[in-house]
Amino acid sequence: MITNDDLAYVMFFRDADGPVDRFATRIGGAPDWVGEPQWPLCARWDNPMGFVGQFRLPDEELRMAYLFMCGDCEETWEPEAGKNALIVQPGRVPSFLTTIVPSWESSSRGGVLVDLEPECPGDLEHAESRMYGEPSWIQDEEYPPGGPWSFLFQLASSNHAPFGDAGVGYGFISGDGLEGRFLWQCT
Repeated sequence: MITNDDLAYVMFFRDADGPVDRFATRIGGAPDWVGEPQWPLCARWDNPMGFVGQFRLPDEELRMAYLFMCGDCEETWEPEAGKNALIVQPGRVPSFLTTIVPSWESSSRGGVLVDLEPECPGDLEHAESRMYGEPSWIQDEEYPPGGPWSFLFQLASSNHAPFGDAGVGYGFISGDGLEGRFLWQCT
């Protein structure tokens, strides 16, 4: 389970102005894999999903969660429909996903870096992008099936991610820390 002492961190997005840690939390660009690449395929189209971002997990060892979403599907909000994926490394690929080792190679990491600033959970704005703490639901509380799940991040659609009009995406890590789930809601 993720332990974070109930701290929440607001995400601030900025362009890189020089060399950065390749395992930094960021949105966009190309993934920097901890292990062998595990690029997920869309369950509907059997095509590689689009990379949304990577999130460093709060462990002593290097661990990452990689978010992907199909750009051609409408129902990408469901956590286990195979139209989005939150891949954890090291970890395991959820049984409802198929992954490949890509035959292409990214020439540049790119993307937008995420800086994290600690914030008291009561001071966070409702739909603000954040890591850790507790999710702020747009609709009803909606954790992925199974569980238990630890909240990893909340990402507002206005911050470089496609979650409908004024949508918010929510990333979770399984109790054993080996799998991820993602879902999103909109107004």
